[in-house]
Amino acid sequence: MSLPEFRYLRPRSIDEAVEMLGKHAPAVQILAGGTDLLPSLKQQLFAPRHLVDLGGVRELRAILPADGGLQIGAMTTLTNLERSREVAQRYPVLHEAVKTVASPVLRNMGTVGGNICLDTRCLWYNQSLAWRKSCGFCIKKDGDLCHVAPGGSKCWAAFSADTPPALLCLEAEIEIASPRGVRRMPLAEFYNNDGIDRMKLAKDELLTRVILPARTTGWRGAYRKLRVRGSIDYPLAGVAVALQRNGTVSEVRIAITGVNPAPLLVRADSLTGRELSDELAAQVADVAAKAAKPLTTSALTPEYRREMVRVFTRRALLAAGAE
Repeated sequence: MSLPEFRYLRPRSIDEAVEMLGKHAPAVQILAGGTDLLPSLKQQLFAPRHLVDLGGVRELRAILPADGGLQIGAMTTLTNLERSREVAQRYPVLHEAVKTVASPVLRNMGTVGGNICLDTRCLWYNQSLAWRKSCGFCIKKDGDLCHVAPGGSKCWAAFSADTPPALLCLEAEIEIASPRGVRRMPLAEFYNNDGIDRMKLAKDELLTRVILPARTTGWRGAYRKLRVRGSIDYPLAGVAVALQRNGTVSEVRIAITGVNPAPLLVRADSLTGRELSDELAAQVADVAAKAAKPLTTSALTPEYRREMVRVFTRRALLAAGAE
């Protein structure tokens, strides 16, 4: 499989990148690390006339203090995020999540911005053109039928990135630049829970920074991930947990990934003000499992993936709450 024909653009600043996006949208694609986009281009899932490579925009790569928290440039590689002492010490759930992404070689190229904006995945979508054509295509690309849920009109392709659930637990915000200016929004409002229209990011907009607040600094954290192989694979189910504990649990946030068209926060109000126990962790795990809506978008069965959300939620809670 070869890449489609496109015009390659390499801006040197955020302003130049935004100008290029505004000029060439919607027939434009952003290239960050390329670990997911380039295979998709070869599979002819996208055919942009212009490709904007952000590799030369140095101002998007820094990890800096910001109002007591941290500001992470969208082009910060996952390796640099994993190796950051500030992230490991102050936001352990993010450190745990990022070190599970793909493999060391892919983390050297992949970026936090690319991971946040990752395309949704499905067995019926992430295939060659010849394979998809033989099946009559699907609702996400070139067809009008969802093979996963044939009776509906929604795409159930699963969002399968590791860092967003951790960032949701940390109440992260993101900064987005466009020809209309700069806007900032909670990451929790960024996703649409739709396999096709997956995020609130227009073709002329650029994710520039991730902001971690001071409020969640020092929260204990854990991340657990289901995948077929111990490396390389996307999560088929993932659970992130961040909490504050001083005897009893004062605050807790849980988020799941790999089982819905978007990463999802799970309500865990029953933990607040109580001592964390095996029984209480199991009750919250049941809530997380009910929130998971896996379908046949991967090689593993939906029932098994939902059960592993339950198992991993309990394990992650107990690990994060351990003295």
